[in-house]
Order: sequence, then C-alpha cells, then structure tokens
Amino acid sequence: MSKKVELNKSMRKVFWRWYFFGQAGWNYEKMQGLGYYYSVYPLMKKLYGNIDVRAEASINELQFFNTNNSMAPIILGVDGAIQEHQGIAAKDTVASLKTGMMGPLAGIGDTLFAVIPNTIIGSIASYMALKGNPVGLILWIAYGFLRLGIMRSFFYMGYREGVKLIDSLGDRLKKITNAANVLGMTVIGALIPSVITAAFAYKFKNGGVSVSVQSLADQIMPGLAPALVVLLTYWLLGRKKMNSTRVTFILILIGILAYNLKIFA
Repeated sequence: MSKKVELNKSMRKVFWRWYFFGQAGWNYEKMQGLGYYYSVYPLMKKLYGNIDVRAEASINELQFFNTNNSMAPIILGVDGAIQEHQGIAAKDTVASLKTGMMGPLAGIGDTLFAVIPNTIIGSIASYMALKGNPVGLILWIAYGFLRLGIMRSFFYMGYREGVKLIDSLGDRLKKITNAANVLGMTVIGALIPSVITAAFAYKFKNGGVSVSVQSLADQIMPGLAPALVVLLTYWLLGRKKMNSTRVTFILILIGILAYNLKIFA
C-alpha cells in the first residue's frame, strides 16, 4: 500500500473520529481539546514514526480548542495538510491557525448549524408532531444526513486549501505563523469582555459628589476589569503546583470577597 493511500485512510479516520467523538472528553480546561487530539491521532501516528516527535506533536494538539462541531472539520483538514507537508516543523503554525480559525468559524457555525435549523426545522417538526405527522421526525433525520455531507465536504475542502497554502507559500511559513498568531490573539482579546463579566463597584464619595471607579476605568480602557481577571488567571496558572481547578476556587473566593467589599460587581 502506497504512502499516499495510507495517508488518505488516516485522514478518513480523522474525520469519522471527530464526527462521533469530537465532543468526547469535553472539559472546562481544554473544552474540545481532548476530542480534537483523539481525532487527529491516526494521522500523527502515520506521520511521526519517532515516538518523541509524536509526543511533541501530541502536546501541541492537546491545547485548548473550542468551535462549532460542524465547522471544525475545516480546521482538521488544514491541520492535516500542513502536518503532512511540513511535519513537526509546522507545530507553531498549526497551533496558531487553530486558535485563529476556531473563533470566527464558531460564530458562523452556530448560526448556520444551530440557530437557523433549530428555529426553522424545529418549528416545522414540532408542529407536525403535534398533529401526529411522522414527517417531523424524518425532517430531523434528513437534516442529520445533510449535515454529515456538509461536514465531509468541509473536511476535504480544508485539506485541499491547506495543501494549496503550503505549495504556494511554503517558503513564507514564518510569516503565516506570525499572521495567524496576531489573528489568534486578536480573537481571544475580543472575546474577553464578551465572555467575562466583571466591573468595579467602588465609588469615591466626597460630600455630595460621587465618582464611579468603573466610569473612570471605561475612560482608560473599556473592559479593564475583565482583562485584569484574565491576567490574574494567566499568572496563577503559571505558578507551581497550580491547576485549573485550584484557580477556579481561588477566583470564586476572590469574587465573593470583592463583591462583599464592594470592590467588584
């Protein structure tokens, strides 16, 4: 069996693993990271015969990952194409592209594969079910097969585009990595004030004058309080003998104390 045929077989395993087990092992630390790693492992096993190199690639793939389940095959396809052509040398590019793509694709996927079908198909199917019409059930089954077909096309589209990216820009891999890093950091930074809720509750009072710390903070940098929470979390996670569970309890304790002292709201 040729190497190309074996790689194609491994790529098929990657897709089907994601389809059935992409959400397996979901947790608050890595979210879909474990399912992503399980999905891409057959390809890494085929590409990296050296166990040390495979371990390095595995650690890279086990990082935080979270996007719409139906759009993720695009990222898996691009990931597979880059690793097939560049190997472990492209690990920074892979990590950066995953970080940069998962945010935008999540927004698109949630709309196309969650909000719209749940609203339209759900409304029609539930009305038919109330009338005793079994077509309502068939609608959801048909949508499931349609979604499967779209996910497969996304997967191979990502793989083809990833190959084109490497073929046309192979000597500019560092620039691609830097650009993806900038995109990823921008996406993560933009998510902070929308995902984390924190505000300064303390107010300066002098006679009849009252000045809110939050209003001052908004003039300096909107979203300053959520950014400080993220910086504290990042710093704590870098300490020895610290893990995500302990950090979570520390943040809960700080939140309770800050709220009662009227520092944060």
